[in-house]
Amino acid sequence: MARKRKVANLMGLAVLSAVVLQPMHRYEIAARLRAWGKDSDMGIKWGSLYTVVDNLTKHGFLEITGSERDGARPERTIYRITDAGRAELTDWTRELVADPEPEQRRFTAGLSVLSVLPPDEVVELLTQRITKLDTVIAESRARLAALADTVPRLFLIEDDYELTMLAAEATWSRALRDSLADGSFPDTEGWRAWHRDGTLPRDLAELAAEGGANTPHTQHD
Repeated sequence: MARKRKVANLMGLAVLSAVVLQPMHRYEIAARLRAWGKDSDMGIKWGSLYTVVDNLTKHGFLEITGSERDGARPERTIYRITDAGRAELTDWTRELVADPEPEQRRFTAGLSVLSVLPPDEVVELLTQRITKLDTVIAESRARLAALADTVPRLFLIEDDYELTMLAAEATWSRALRDSLADGSFPDTEGWRAWHRDGTLPRDLAELAAEGGANTPHTQHD
């Protein structure tokens, strides 16, 4: 189980991963994280950067080493990581790699209430999703191939993982779409009839009556 951290925002981990390389000011931290694509890896909200840096400093993970001025720009505070910050960075990374946690995904939410749509529409919607996934996958593969000779493999691991997950999702979505299209999905006709004339399939009706399933209701004229 993930332990409660003094700074729980994943942006804190991103900041520590940048400052561990060298002391830097907040503008430089943001530029480094953008260049590394951390906004897509960790869902970073840039508006919280100052607050996160302040919290990391408050809890002893960063410390101020001085400041610098570049021309007429405001003076910039420079931060460096502390021993406690290094320990937090490595411990947090170990936790994220070793301990699986349920992650809420919009696709999963949609699948959980899929019955509110007729199966023929689901086929169309899955086809749209698969087309978009195939485009993203092709672009990601091309980008990784272009980076292969210039960026060490170690720093592309998260991109390779995301590509693998996208490919698995596309394969799964295609299998579901095809089973609905050819009628091999269990009781496709019962599902279709429910949307056509309001007759709930018997097995779902029994589950709903027993309180064993949260069956969504559809309205029919």
